[in-house]
Amino acid sequence: MVNVISKTESGDIMIKQPSVLLKRIGKMNPTSVSEFVALGGFSGIKKALTMEKEEIIEEIIKANVKGRGGAGYPAGRKWKSLYHIEGEPKYIVCNADEGEPGTFKDRVLLEHTPLSIIEGMLIAGYVFHAKQGYIYIRGEYRTIQKVFETAIENAKKAGYLGKNILGVDGFDYEITIVSGGGAYVCGENSALLNSIEGKTGRPRIKPPHLAEVGLYGKPTLVNNVETFACIPVILSEGSETFLDYGTKESGGTKLISISGHSKNRGVFEVGLGTPLRDLIMDEQLGGGSATGKPLKFFHIGGQSGPIAFPEQLDTLYSYEDMLKEGLAIGSGAIVVMDESVCLVEYIQKVFEFFVHESCGKCTPCRLGTTRILELLTDFVEGRAKEGDVERLETMSNQVSALSACGLGQSVNKALNSCLKHRRHEFEALISKHGCTLNACQH
Repeated sequence: MVNVISKTESGDIMIKQPSVLLKRIGKMNPTSVSEFVALGGFSGIKKALTMEKEEIIEEIIKANVKGRGGAGYPAGRKWKSLYHIEGEPKYIVCNADEGEPGTFKDRVLLEHTPLSIIEGMLIAGYVFHAKQGYIYIRGEYRTIQKVFETAIENAKKAGYLGKNILGVDGFDYEITIVSGGGAYVCGENSALLNSIEGKTGRPRIKPPHLAEVGLYGKPTLVNNVETFACIPVILSEGSETFLDYGTKESGGTKLISISGHSKNRGVFEVGLGTPLRDLIMDEQLGGGSATGKPLKFFHIGGQSGPIAFPEQLDTLYSYEDMLKEGLAIGSGAIVVMDESVCLVEYIQKVFEFFVHESCGKCTPCRLGTTRILELLTDFVEGRAKEGDVERLETMSNQVSALSACGLGQSVNKALNSCLKHRRHEFEALISKHGCTLNACQH
């Protein structure tokens, strides 16, 4: 198990054990190319230049690295698909629009090891003969954007960006930063590309897929910050070594963001396959309850992810094991809540977020989330009646089935997991008995 790093509330980085993606943090100036190289940086791109391009893709496939942005789609499969699509130019896009509440792991990479991300994007540029890469950084990360800009400038001065990179004729590649406007929906890849193009950040209808018709209508690769940071590790250390950090089906380590009523709140790097109980309770990781009260539930994978309960803590934190249990890794967020929190009221706040962030393009999401929020408010304020639990379930499933993009399609995950495991907490509010733990005032 690799459980390695914590970002404290004061902003300090504490290294727990030797890490993989975060191994250089605290050991170098984040934007210094010379220090990055001295610690093994840019060895991945140098290795790539000695390999056939299809061989590079096969290494990524063998590493079984799943997309770290939330969907968990195999990165190697996405790269292979794009490689065989005809059309020039091809674009490389890094999704750094980290807008999921409870998720802040990409911030650590962007701020403290930006050159690792640049190297991952550079390898992609080489494989696909792309001349231009874009990184779409969340607008609220203004200071971090300046750090990343400095890292780009230093990489260019050192010959790792620009013309004839590393002395290879025709290997020309630039990276441009695009600042997001604060819309959560732009974390959806097609909405993000629309935003880069200067259009309204709303999702596109698919197909055609982005690999075929992406940025400016050209074939495009879109990967998450953490995914790009994995690519140099895979090439420099080898796919077998990377795979061994995790499980056979979920290769590598995973950055997780722990917040809420956890004793240790911050960003940690863990080997995939670590028990969920260890992530939340181990003193080197979450550390258990900060309040001394028993822990009640855990929102896993961001607002669009399901909610886990204490009886599920023995589930292994891997893509395949979480899926079997009806859970998901998603964005890597773990929001820990103790028994002072009313589960129904928490779900109400989740839907307040969805209502606020719906782009309004499709009716099921625009109106459906609003109607669900109204009904949840009836539960919280004591107006719910018989049949409302079933009505909640039906509406959330309809919104999920009929919405155009991942925002609307995932609104039922947290609610449905609660109705499956804790339906009685909703029913208790109907029967006028109030919250089973007196957490709410009705």
